[in-house]
Amino acid sequence: MPTPGSDTHLYGGNTSCTYVTKNNGSSLILDSGTGIAKLGDYLLEQQSPIYILLTHNHWDHIQGFPFFKPIYQANRDITIVAGDVDDKGSQHAILKQMSGSYFPVRHQDLPSNITLNTELSAQTQFNLNGFSISTAPLNHPGGGTAYCLIADGAKVAYVTDNELNPPQQTKTSISEWAAFIEGADLLIHDAQLIDADLPLKHGWGHSTIDQVAQLAIKAKVKNMVIISHDPSRTDEQLIEIERYLQTSYGKDVHIECGKEGRVFEF
Repeated sequence: MPTPGSDTHLYGGNTSCTYVTKNNGSSLILDSGTGIAKLGDYLLEQQSPIYILLTHNHWDHIQGFPFFKPIYQANRDITIVAGDVDDKGSQHAILKQMSGSYFPVRHQDLPSNITLNTELSAQTQFNLNGFSISTAPLNHPGGGTAYCLIADGAKVAYVTDNELNPPQQTKTSISEWAAFIEGADLLIHDAQLIDADLPLKHGWGHSTIDQVAQLAIKAKVKNMVIISHDPSRTDEQLIEIERYLQTSYGKDVHIECGKEGRVFEF
């Protein structure tokens, strides 16, 4: 859930959305949480096609789409790739939330040209808008898709929401994750939990901060950003988490807590 307020102004309170661009300006959007609204303001000035890759259809990953201003631009081409989830009927959720019941504007009435691709398989490779993309299935209730993007000689892995050591059988094992993200210039990974959260939240589909840091080191990742912060976390708590991670693992990998507006260049 979005958590704007005085306790989250440093790291931000919007839900998942990441923007990746190539040197030539070609771009992809990863997820459509509430963070996509501000990104939409920036993209209004451009006329290039928009490509959105969804990990899964849980509310915090799609709820920003009705407030994404480019969808209200006449003839703007927007392609959405739905993640591979267990309930195939839910892959249309990003559009069905604009049915008139949950939002006043129906997606059928939008002036933009929206294409929804629901054919993505759990583990595949494809090219989109100049990016070479590979996927892996998330360990998360309901399923989902992680993405690894390669372009301009750089590798970015986006893995959210994902439980590295779930109580049930994994869809992707630790060794498989290490191979998937190996040598990434940037790993963006869910780390919603600390060890104290596990008694209640084991099996909820999220990883602990230590699990992700250890995976990043195993895979020789260069930079790691943890995301999907627990909605109850304050800026002060995230500062402490970041300090702990940097002290414990910083000699082997650069680690940060995800922050709105943070830019990496490779």
